Amino acid sequence: MKDPRDIILAPIVSEKSYALIEQGVYTFQVHPSATKPEIHDAVEAIWGVTVTNVNTMNRKGKATRARRKGRAGSKPDTKRAIVTLAAGNEIPLFEN
Repeated sequence: MKDPRDIILAPIVSEKSYALIEQGVYTFQVHPSATKPEIHDAVEAIWGVTVTNVNTMNRKGKATRARRKGRAGSKPDTKRAIVTLAAGNEIPLFEN
């Protein structure tokens, strides 16, 4: 079994993800080879909450170009997971 902290890499910080937190939906950057059941189990193991749904999306990295040399490259591809929690559960991500 993989370590849950190797599957969940970081929370996604954006206006859209903050708006979804109020509805009990959290967005995370996950390992590119992680599956939905692994993400489900990792979130439940790390925070002790009940997960009802997991959606994933693969995002292609943006193309980049060096200024002087003109070489083309790209930023790395990423995978995101949108995790819906059961009613009454929450993850204390950004508490002060």
